[in-house]
Amino acid sequence: MRIVRGFPDERRDEVAALFWQAFSGKLGRVMAPERRALDFITHALRPAHAFSAETDDGRLLGVVGFKTQKGGLVAGGFSDLARSYGWFGALWRGPLLDLMERPLAEGEMLMDGIFVDAEARGEGVGSALIRTVIAEARALGMKEVRLDVIDINLRARALYERHGFRAAGRIESGLLSVLYGFHHATTMRLELSSR
Repeated sequence: MRIVRGFPDERRDEVAALFWQAFSGKLGRVMAPERRALDFITHALRPAHAFSAETDDGRLLGVVGFKTQKGGLVAGGFSDLARSYGWFGALWRGPLLDLMERPLAEGEMLMDGIFVDAEARGEGVGSALIRTVIAEARALGMKEVRLDVIDINLRARALYERHGFRAAGRIESGLLSVLYGFHHATTMRLELSSR
């Protein structure tokens, strides 16, 4: 397995499909139907804010996105939503998707989605991608890496804890739990200054 920065444009569809496989349970009610969601994600992906894991022969195993003050992995705006869903679809989806966003503090990198092909889970791909994001945060002089993990994803939370992330808060989804399928998310942080 090797880790590479970003991914080539010809891999956009593949990365979008992997993203959707991982996050459709959380985003499906807002971003469905699938073909429109994939169209939006494919065009909104920013490879400069990602690392990919692939086999030596080039098969995609997983991707991790990160967000800094300069942008994140999926960075589509209202016009991108309108292109995929039409103006009416963008008008109601945009504000609901914006509710998922949280601002970044100075010196903070957000691990902005990690997704591993189902056939490659349990092979250390997620750990390799997490270590790469942590190394990138250090190289950029960040003070910490932050992520949010939903309450139903206990396996991911255990993985993050093994890499030194600690719970630092809880975000209740309230009435939005009907749309997003989870009741709360735990904010986890890894401080880099002391490591």
